[in-house]
Amino acid sequence: MAQNQGGAGGGGFFSSIASSFSSFKEHVNGLLGYEGLEVIDPEGKGTEDAEIEAERGRWKGEERDSYWRSMQKYVGADITSMVTLPVLIFEPMTMLQKMAELMEYSQLLEQADNCEDPYMRLVYTASWFISVYNALQRTWKPFNPILGETYEMVNHCGITFIAEQVSHHPPISAAHAENEHFVYDITSKVKTKFLGNSLDVYPLGRTRLKLKKDGVILELVPPPTKVNNLIFGRTWIDSPGEMVLTNLTTGDKVVLYFQPCVDGYVYNSDEDPKILMTGKWNESMSYQPCDLEGEPLEDTDLKEVWRVAEAPEDDKFQYTYFAHKVNSFDTAPKKLLASDSRLRPDRYALEMGDLSKAGSEKSILEEKQRAEKRIRESRNQEFIPKWFDMTDQIAPTPWGDLEIYEYNGQYAKHRAAADKSSSVEQVNIETMEFNPWQFGNITESE
Repeated sequence: MAQNQGGAGGGGFFSSIASSFSSFKEHVNGLLGYEGLEVIDPEGKGTEDAEIEAERGRWKGEERDSYWRSMQKYVGADITSMVTLPVLIFEPMTMLQKMAELMEYSQLLEQADNCEDPYMRLVYTASWFISVYNALQRTWKPFNPILGETYEMVNHCGITFIAEQVSHHPPISAAHAENEHFVYDITSKVKTKFLGNSLDVYPLGRTRLKLKKDGVILELVPPPTKVNNLIFGRTWIDSPGEMVLTNLTTGDKVVLYFQPCVDGYVYNSDEDPKILMTGKWNESMSYQPCDLEGEPLEDTDLKEVWRVAEAPEDDKFQYTYFAHKVNSFDTAPKKLLASDSRLRPDRYALEMGDLSKAGSEKSILEEKQRAEKRIRESRNQEFIPKWFDMTDQIAPTPWGDLEIYEYNGQYAKHRAAADKSSSVEQVNIETMEFNPWQFGNITESE
């Protein structure tokens, strides 16, 4: 079934997908930014005859056939991170910042942490993970992070959030967030499979959440994403399958099906249904106690647990109020790291509406990234993340194995020292240089 959903899991699956050939590039560029993408109504309204739908593809006749011939050789391939994309399809935010958008409804985690009922605890946390899907519907693509790039966020519900791009090939991001109620850790990676008229995107990530009061640890497995009708028919996105959130401490779990609305149950460790959950990822989630057959209990009502917040009308990049906070210096700490996404000159130029400069600055950053790689190779050195350590753990996922990066605690020490500093540095994006480079400032000529 079609679903009006923009992505899944740690969010941003399309951030690293591209094409290495010119004819397919133009189409995938549009796909990555959802340019011209028509989202299917989850209620199925406005469905037209299948033959009419098939004729509503992006290209017609000979042009469509030409695209199809050029794309056939890539069937079955992983097309992750092949080429540079134009800034025309971008929003002024990076993938690291987009990862932080999950923090918008963190009050759900406070409720979960304070909750004595283990099943309601799962209702709150599952709703929290569902909430990020609303942010993933935006029709613009975030910037791919530069290797070593970071994003810091404070001043929101007592949360300290740090994300770092820990690998370039393959693209891997790691993030850590914490306040008095929870600890959140993720290693994020994607894998793609081009199938001719569709594209499968698999979230090879590991997401773990610890609630501090009782010390329970939960792990998320999101559904894959499928982009349908790349050439023939109307393009739309679906996430067929299930999202599973498991309490690793007790064995209780939530299984939610995206079909196209979100429906499922909280189960105990014996896999008996305890609470049913239902809703829409871009609207609200509700719950109701149920019997062993999954039917609502008598004398109980369906109660809402989460509802999407109001958003600005006619926002250029379809940002929520929280997205604007994430993208501003209001959520930046004192002594912001020079590697922070906010300082990227291409991101800032796009925010100011200068596409030409944004494209030029993006090309400069990408060349600097290549230059630093040449320096590392000449010195036989590997890139070393600052805030996360690569472990010897290999986590199995439904779509392949994942290298695990763990938060090393150094950022907490850095932030504590910076916060104690008597000097308050006013960030000036026009004078503070973006510098994620491991070997100091890198020039284009290196």
